[in-house]
Amino acid sequence: MERKEFLRTLGAGAAFALTFPCLQGCSKDDENGDKVETPTGIDFTIDLNSTEGQALAENGSFILKELVVVVKDLDGNFVAATQICSHESYDQVRYLTNDGGIFYCDVHGSRFALDGEPLNQVDSTTAKPLKIYNTELNGDILRVYE
Repeated sequence: MERKEFLRTLGAGAAFALTFPCLQGCSKDDENGDKVETPTGIDFTIDLNSTEGQALAENGSFILKELVVVVKDLDGNFVAATQICSHESYDQVRYLTNDGGIFYCDVHGSRFALDGEPLNQVDSTTAKPLKIYNTELNGDILRVYE
């Protein structure tokens, strides 16, 4: 084999070796990407005196735990919702103090009231409510459960 032919063969092989992993990563086998199932069986507690719980000391604050957004709303009430947006199942739901307090997913701009009802029903996919969990405060222990 001549040198020129060898280099051409090596170049094609190297290009294939570099391109193949990228093509595999971009294939339809990974259609869900960062999509996640809405958690079920939720039942956990937060000690409001702990470091974790201190993040909920102020009205309008929130924490993320076990794919749940735990909120102390602007009125001082505790509310908990799934982090998984009902629009396309991304785990990007957060709490914003806008409009009196809402849940918001920045992937596609879905907005939800604190009771989980969608606020921007553009089409049937954003019309699905956000899963809301029960909260119960016993002293300094906040329980979040289904």
